[in-house]
Amino acid sequence: MEISARAAQLTPSLTLSIDSKAKAMKAEGIDICGFGAGEPDFDTPDHIKEAAIAALQAGFTKYTPSSGLPELRQAIADKFAADNGVEYRPTQVIVGCGAKHSCYNAILATCERGDEVIIPSPYWVSYPDMVRLAGADPVIVQTNERNGWKMTAEEFENAMTPRTKMVIINSPSNPSGSVYNREELEAIINVAAEEDIYILSDEIYEKLVYDNAQHISIASLSKQAYDLTITINGFSKSYAMTGWRLGYMGAPDAIAKAVDSIQSHSTSNPCSFAQKGAIAALKGDQQPLSDMHDEFDMRRNYMFDRISKIPNISAVKPQGAFYVLVNISQLGLTSQNFADRLLSKANVAVVPGVAFGDDRTVRLSYATSIDVIKKGLDRFQDFCRTL
Repeated sequence: MEISARAAQLTPSLTLSIDSKAKAMKAEGIDICGFGAGEPDFDTPDHIKEAAIAALQAGFTKYTPSSGLPELRQAIADKFAADNGVEYRPTQVIVGCGAKHSCYNAILATCERGDEVIIPSPYWVSYPDMVRLAGADPVIVQTNERNGWKMTAEEFENAMTPRTKMVIINSPSNPSGSVYNREELEAIINVAAEEDIYILSDEIYEKLVYDNAQHISIASLSKQAYDLTITINGFSKSYAMTGWRLGYMGAPDAIAKAVDSIQSHSTSNPCSFAQKGAIAALKGDQQPLSDMHDEFDMRRNYMFDRISKIPNISAVKPQGAFYVLVNISQLGLTSQNFADRLLSKANVAVVPGVAFGDDRTVRLSYATSIDVIKKGLDRFQDFCRTL
């Protein structure tokens, strides 16, 4: 039986395969220290769960508008204005089934066969395959550790062709934790504006920034930026709501309308009662976000300090998200070989950098307890010293 060419060209998720292998070993009773997680290890705050439970008990289990409840779209528009300095009307806000879904819908609404989408590497694993599913071609721009794993405006411009339709910026970044500053973003905007290139700004980690870093929403920087930018966000990372599958976008009218149509013919509405939880998340107590942020910051400092003392590897201290990207190129192994051997010999799970387009690296997540981090880094350090 044949499958479609678009399905055949997709690459399996290495992040999921490593996680599956680690879980299988755990099920066998093996003590695994998992650094592969891309989700907070905290529970969803109680007031959010209680809002969803109340909605269920009240029978709020029917269809909603395909782009989300009007009161949720209004709450998101208010959030954009208050937190990001971006004015979107509720009709410009589309609620999707996760930020991943929102990213894909945005690409599907703007890109087609023959178009090119520029993606800085290391990148989040799904971006290139989303672009391919839309029929477009991903163009990968290799960044470097010296520049904090960030694409410069010059590198962006050099990668452009007459076919370039979009550039994807993820700040704070998964997997590197890098955060673009205002000057870096303005330079990228200037290049994009010359050729009317769309900017997909994935801001899902916006609440997780550290030290003196500041999250900047690209659409807030100028009228040109606003007109070209599709802003993606969601509830998974900031509110520990990964399984709720709720994301959203703010976009120019024409794009929002197109995404509304696409969504109405694909998924229809996001989960009805989960949307009630999302309203509570935006309007309710924000202290849990601060508590999670502070815990992540403590873990970040500990993990980076430990890793920076291990010979023959290196890392840039992350300014955001909850990952440390480790350069292992001096150890003489591919990232997949390193990750496989680390898991089998030291019972530590990491994600190989080849999944993110950079085979020189592996990604460690600190979205796990400090006890697991300490034990896992002991094993990681001992393993590296054997190479």
